[in-house]
Amino acid sequence: MTTIELKKVLIHRISEINDISFLKAIKTILDSKTQTDIIALTNEQRNEIMESKKEIEQGLFIEHDRLSKDVSTWLNAK
Repeated sequence: MTTIELKKVLIHRISEINDISFLKAIKTILDSKTQTDIIALTNEQRNEIMESKKEIEQGLFIEHDRLSKDVSTWLNAK
């Protein structure tokens, strides 16, 4: 079955469903697959990202592997 054929079958089957809860569930699934990659950010979020980028450029960060080792050390210390 091709993609186009499958879409037609699904559209037809969905049009026959009257269960609102089931239709909402399908909509949720579809929404998760059709959302755009554009994310609307607030000014505060943009500022936080810019500040974080500056900190990274200044070397003010710790890499994940190093942080994991440090946390393990702290947790295992007695």
